Amino acid sequence: MNTPKYEDLLKAGCHFGHMKRKWNPYMKPHIFTERKGIHIIDLNSTAKHLERAGLAMKNMAKSGKKVLFVATKKQARETVSKAALSVGMPFVTERWLGGMMTNFSTIRRSVKKMDNIDRMLADGSLTSVTKKERLTLTRERNKLERILGGIAKLNRIPSAMFIVDIHHEHIALAEAKKLGVKTFAIVDTNSNPELVDFPIPANDDNSRSIGVIANYMVDCIKEGLSERQSNKQEQEAAQNA
Repeated sequence: MNTPKYEDLLKAGCHFGHMKRKWNPYMKPHIFTERKGIHIIDLNSTAKHLERAGLAMKNMAKSGKKVLFVATKKQARETVSKAALSVGMPFVTERWLGGMMTNFSTIRRSVKKMDNIDRMLADGSLTSVTKKERLTLTRERNKLERILGGIAKLNRIPSAMFIVDIHHEHIALAEAKKLGVKTFAIVDTNSNPELVDFPIPANDDNSRSIGVIANYMVDCIKEGLSERQSNKQEQEAAQNA
């Protein structure tokens, strides 16, 4: 679980913040300087917080807890969904529906509806409906899949969220805080890092910056899952001895 080096963070553009006039004063400890009206993030702070967040993320995975990845910005969607899928974690990359966590039972009903449509389309029970009705159902199913597909297998509130841009995902962050869900997030110079349990000061607008951080979080999860599996095998061997 090697934390990205200073050079890796620099190459990915993690140091580029927002324009000075858009800054949040709470980010002052994480800002190195200002160039041409743009704040430059201190990558030493980024590396320090990234390591802290990574260790916590590893321990989450080691204890079998679920982490929900949230990134609905266009430049983050593909990178974050791939990262989450690689470790079997749920994700939301299309649109955050208000109440997605605080009204989780309603979301689960929508997921169940999607599953029911899938079953009907597969077992031939829709043979009596018209082509127009079948097309309407298919479109509804595709819409549900686009928005809820990433959390279709999530049966309970996750233990943590990894968020890209808390300013953009303020509703998701608010729901996490209300439910006591631990938060990990890439926090840019226009946001308040004190709102997050494990903030990672970095550029949250660049796909390369998002990628290097999201992939490191995934590596931490993989290591945690690997240790969990090893511990499980050791316990089983001890019981059978």
